[in-house]
Amino acid sequence: MAKRLNSSVAPIYVNFATVDELIEAVVNRVFAMTDKLLAEQAGESMFEKIGKASLAFAREYPILFRELSIQPNQYMASYEAVENSLIEALGEDEDMRDWTMEERKRLLFKLRAFQMGLSVMVSNNHVPLWIDHKGLEGILMEIGDDLLLAQQIKKKESLK
Repeated sequence: MAKRLNSSVAPIYVNFATVDELIEAVVNRVFAMTDKLLAEQAGESMFEKIGKASLAFAREYPILFRELSIQPNQYMASYEAVENSLIEALGEDEDMRDWTMEERKRLLFKLRAFQMGLSVMVSNNHVPLWIDHKGLEGILMEIGDDLLLAQQIKKKESLK
């Protein structure tokens, strides 16, 4: 790591007693970066801000994004813990208050699958040149609206 930082190993050993301490410091720094990116996003809902922050993180820190989001690791919260808090937040939305937990869970999974795929494309620089980051955010929101509308239509049809 010192070589990659263009430094001697001394500063690392002076500041960190173990490799685990170094890793913990790096992970804490990454979380601080993601909190900052989230705070910088404009949007009407937390879901919009999270989606935009994910795209920004993938664009600005592609290696970290791939390592933390695509690879399993012990430093990220379990998917279930994150999922449960997001499903509860969906239940507070006026359009989804009467939805079952299963309906909200399916919508969330669809939203996350698209957002993750788009973020992976960004992190790997697989985005067509004709679309900029604002255009990507627009597509993210458009798909979110489309998925919500489709789920609402299905719910109305099932009640008939």
